[in-house]
Amino acid sequence: MSTLASTKSSNSEFDDLKQQIHSKLIGKLDLNRVGELEGDVLRREIRMVVEHLCDTENTMLNRSERDRLVEEVLDETFGLGPLEVLLKDVKISDILINGPKDIYVEKGGKMQRSPVEFRDNAHLLQIIDRIVSKVGRRVDETCPMVDARLEDGSRVNAIIPPLALDGAAMSIRRFGSNPLKLEDLLNYKAFTPEMVMLLEGAMKARLNIIISGGTGSGKTTLLNTLSSFIPNSDRIITIEDAAELQLQQEHVVRLETRPPNIEGKGAVSATDLVKNCLRMRPERIIIGECRGAEALDMLQAMNTGHEGSLTTTHANTPRDCIARIETMIMMAGFEMPVKAMRTQIASAVDLVVQANRLQGGPRKVTHITEICGMENDTIVMQDVFRYIQDGIDENGRAAGRFVCTGIRPKCMDRLEQAGVRLPASVFQERVMLVD
Repeated sequence: MSTLASTKSSNSEFDDLKQQIHSKLIGKLDLNRVGELEGDVLRREIRMVVEHLCDTENTMLNRSERDRLVEEVLDETFGLGPLEVLLKDVKISDILINGPKDIYVEKGGKMQRSPVEFRDNAHLLQIIDRIVSKVGRRVDETCPMVDARLEDGSRVNAIIPPLALDGAAMSIRRFGSNPLKLEDLLNYKAFTPEMVMLLEGAMKARLNIIISGGTGSGKTTLLNTLSSFIPNSDRIITIEDAAELQLQQEHVVRLETRPPNIEGKGAVSATDLVKNCLRMRPERIIIGECRGAEALDMLQAMNTGHEGSLTTTHANTPRDCIARIETMIMMAGFEMPVKAMRTQIASAVDLVVQANRLQGGPRKVTHITEICGMENDTIVMQDVFRYIQDGIDENGRAAGRFVCTGIRPKCMDRLEQAGVRLPASVFQERVMLVD
């Protein structure tokens, strides 16, 4: 017990010293000169000032503690404070903050508590404000929820008191400066080479694809991967709530929605951006996520000369995905007959790619499903490839197999017209891969 008390006391003294040196540093900075220096040069100069301050404070720190103090003061001055340590760890995929002293990270598919802490709630609010202000957004009592992004495209959501009862809460969904590529997903057995051949052909033949999945199932990573098959000559317009897509093509226009201002005015929704982008001569439209009335405009765009478009939506199965799109169309406020609505969906959407996060953390493409048309009032769908979970392995991770159903997709005619020829053996009924 006494050891724990001694550790807490020593951490408290270290934090007090860090705060003291940080305050003195701010007082010593020449802001005009700071603005003229480049990032690396500035950091070197500030490091020298901080080390000088450590000498004048006559601190009884050993070399490693002093180095840690200097790094933390620099992170506090230039970066995101305690978060910098977590953001430097490339193995961390999610950072979940439930108040200043309660931080969890997902590492290797496993959730674990982090020893990193903020000083207090005011410190956490300061870092949140630093993140959101960089992308022109704000968070305060009048607007206590915000979506933002980091410089590397990682998605940030924050909610503060009075809505968050135990202090500010923030989640960071990381994509990193080097997002996962096709080879990485194949190595992780997220899908098989045969599935990739069909998806690559579908993108080249300008089929419309919806990626469906739950939270954290890898929809955005999959969207980035599929977009890599789009020819470099195509004009692409992306629409997102917080820009996180990292397309490699040259001809890309990125649009981002805008929340209302402090007077509740000036909001620009995804629906507004979809309508506007149709006047911008897009060849392909990519919506980061369909979650409302923009679904109707997206379907109409797919039906009127913007083939090869992509979007994602939250759903657990391909059939649920279609039902959710129907619900989103109703949110547009039109009294559309069910049959007309389903006809619109069946004619616009060619493939549904279902991504799921399975037990223990592995992310898999569990279905590639083709929309075949209408039969009476029902949309006809058929699975081309599937992942079947058989159980869990000794590490508690889902284990199963990828199977080909033996069905040759009807869209193969369109692929062949576009010059994409896949061998008949790709669609032969069999087990393709066991993990």
